[in-house]
Amino acid sequence: MNPLHRNDRPGQFPKSWYAASTDIPPERPPLYGQTTADVCVVGAGYTGLSAALHLANKGLDVVVLDAHRAGFGASGRNGGQVGTGFNMDQPALEKRFGPDTARLLWELAEEAKQDVRQNCARLAHDARYTPGVAHGFYAAREAKDYADYAAHLADTYGYDQIELLDPEAMRNLVKSPLYQGGLLDMGAGHLHPLRYAFGLARAAEAAGARIYERAEVHDIANADPAEVRTDRGCVKARHVILAGNGYLPNIERKVAAKVMPINSFMCATEPLGDKAAEVLARDIAVADSKFVVNYYRLSEDKRFLFGGRESYSIGFPKDISTALIARMTNLFPQLQGVKIDYVWGGTLGITMPRLPAIQRVAPNVLSGAGFSGHGVALSGLAGKVMAEAIAGQASRFDTLTGLNVPNFPGGVAFRAPLLTLAMTWYALRDRLGI
Repeated sequence: MNPLHRNDRPGQFPKSWYAASTDIPPERPPLYGQTTADVCVVGAGYTGLSAALHLANKGLDVVVLDAHRAGFGASGRNGGQVGTGFNMDQPALEKRFGPDTARLLWELAEEAKQDVRQNCARLAHDARYTPGVAHGFYAAREAKDYADYAAHLADTYGYDQIELLDPEAMRNLVKSPLYQGGLLDMGAGHLHPLRYAFGLARAAEAAGARIYERAEVHDIANADPAEVRTDRGCVKARHVILAGNGYLPNIERKVAAKVMPINSFMCATEPLGDKAAEVLARDIAVADSKFVVNYYRLSEDKRFLFGGRESYSIGFPKDISTALIARMTNLFPQLQGVKIDYVWGGTLGITMPRLPAIQRVAPNVLSGAGFSGHGVALSGLAGKVMAEAIAGQASRFDTLTGLNVPNFPGGVAFRAPLLTLAMTWYALRDRLGI
């Protein structure tokens, strides 16, 4: 079933705290009839809006099509964490690709974070970028791994933004009795994701890009120019960028074979007031070492924003909140009985190695997807690098295509059942503490 419509009403943002705390702009018109452009971008999330902004700033004529609204998908629903690196650590990247490529990837990921910080300062000040992401672990045996990794980043890449936290320091910062230590990365940060998406959309339009909403793409004719067709219109463009990620319908099998949509869920408590300091001592975001990761932070009005359960079917479970709240109160017993004001879900894209799938699916069709939980920074970078490639500077695009993300086993039809079996095992490991 089409992930664009399984869990949402057309054009309506989910009832999240993000939507409730944002001035939603007026809806843009859909595409009617035929138009032409240098580049047609499919999807108005971080990837597509970043690509549109960079292309328009280069003087190209850009059309962006979104089936719902700009910022509607994962870009407007996520945990807001601007993480360091990829969802594969640097030693693993060094082993897989060699030290030179690993360094290039590190530099790209650092640039991705810098771009987010600069965009917030220039284009989306209301997104309130704030430095600081902590990572917690549950078993004392993990302490050496965390220390070794921090030392490796410092020694090899000169990254000195990480502070190691012993059990006492971690519990003074993150008031859960379960963590046995962690680290604090002040080079990472967090933001209001929907406001950030709206800021990118405003900037892209100011640079000359045209954004059409409720313009669902159902077919692309790979030709020169390509034809990108919606129910009510068509764009003829010399280049196409596919930027739908987990929401992209099955219009390009080369993308679907490598990128699988999964759902993640969040809740927001009532404002906690002074009680917020009993959960987090500082305005930081936190993630932990569970395979099915818990991620959380405080909002500007002192709500606790918590995400931590996944599902691998296209449809959301009928009951999102029970298991999600149980995870939250297991970590923070002091939140037992706190009122939950908002619960929502969204769809992201993952790949087999948890590395982005950046690819040229046809001579004039590029795709960026599968950011696997690191999309707040890396998706914007993907849009930027794809824009560079279209403008004739493809070296960084080629570095990312060189990640050679494989297809999921079983093809599009069987990827979800096979992955569900694997994830069930990892979830059991989390529960058993293996």
